[in-house]
Amino acid sequence: MKFPGQRKSKHYFPVDRRDPLISQSAELSERGKAYVVGIDQTLVDIEAHVDLAFLERYGLSRGHSMLISDEVAEQIYDELKSNNMVVSEFAGGTIGNTMHNYSVLADSHSILLGVMSQDIRIGSYAYRYLCNTSSRVNLDYLQPVDGPVGRCFTFITEGGERSFGINAGKMDHLDVAHIPEEIIKESSALVITAYLVRGEDGTPMKDAAMAAVRYAREAGVPVVLTLGTRFVIESDPQWWRDFISENVTVLAMNEEEGEALTGFSDPLAAADKALDWADMVLCTAGPVGLYMAAYTEDDFKRETTLPLLPGVIPEFNMYEFSRPMTRSGCRVPKRIYSHISPYMGGPEKIKNTNGAGDGALSAVLHDMVANAYHRSAVPNSAKHVAEFLTYSSLSQVCKYANRVSYEVLAQSSPRLSRGLPEKEDSLEEVYWER
Repeated sequence: MKFPGQRKSKHYFPVDRRDPLISQSAELSERGKAYVVGIDQTLVDIEAHVDLAFLERYGLSRGHSMLISDEVAEQIYDELKSNNMVVSEFAGGTIGNTMHNYSVLADSHSILLGVMSQDIRIGSYAYRYLCNTSSRVNLDYLQPVDGPVGRCFTFITEGGERSFGINAGKMDHLDVAHIPEEIIKESSALVITAYLVRGEDGTPMKDAAMAAVRYAREAGVPVVLTLGTRFVIESDPQWWRDFISENVTVLAMNEEEGEALTGFSDPLAAADKALDWADMVLCTAGPVGLYMAAYTEDDFKRETTLPLLPGVIPEFNMYEFSRPMTRSGCRVPKRIYSHISPYMGGPEKIKNTNGAGDGALSAVLHDMVANAYHRSAVPNSAKHVAEFLTYSSLSQVCKYANRVSYEVLAQSSPRLSRGLPEKEDSLEEVYWER
């Protein structure tokens, strides 16, 4: 398990001596439990250059997004491949992207649950999904299905106009029997998306996702929810508030989803309101940067040494050097907030914003799992005097999430091809190793 950023080894696990209070066998057995589990609708993003006649032939609406049947999707795919019209085929899916990026950042394994075509041809979309997923992501628990995974076609016509065809395939056919209870109960976090728990009628995905959430809650495993799109939330915001309040530890959203959920357009106000239901909130706000909000024990709050920031909550980042905790784990809960502007002002050119929020969430997960890893390996560390959610302060987690988001935007791909450049410790983080 890599820790976020580059740190001096003496602060963590010295190679020249072992902690006499920890047995080697116990250390090794416990470290294997520091992993994250994600559930996703398995899909592949396929881009192709076509002409207007192609769109008309398949009844596709120019410049719009349409659902297409399995039969039409197969016909489209066969024609694209046979005529060498495909520009790219990449693994997609919100949670799939997040698991991949987490494993790249942490250099550690994660587990992805979902479906996968049982018959895979070399060069097919299902094959591309496997090829574009980090080898650190464990795919052994995918459910085999007789049929295609989801496909999202992007048709690029002359002039760069894009039209979309979406085929769900069998991506919503994950059933409860393929949710490994013990794997989830021994994990450090369970990650789901809003699409899963408001699934299509007649498919088992919702029941499978809810079973996984139940297993996680029974074992005290943090449940992480990413909202995905405002359209899912605004259809019934009260249902989502109740669901989050009952099941979710960490909530990830953008400013539009935050407004749909809370009624507040200001991302800080939305993050603050979301703390009524969740224990920690990540809210990305495009060119404004990102906000984080959480709880900490009043006795453990730490004042920032950075400039105090204005907002709907005056000087809201006063205690951003504090480490997040669950509200139920605090004797006297204190709300804490942090904000950071886009790293280096953001990339000069942004061709595609797809995956930026997923990248930020993967950084938050990395810090959460690093905390669980360190707690199991060095239980007597001063870093674990309380049940903190993260290894780092809210401020550092905010910076890390922002940095990963920048990297995703800069490479115009939702999946990182490499880890981040190394950086040195901040004095703030060294404080926690005393």
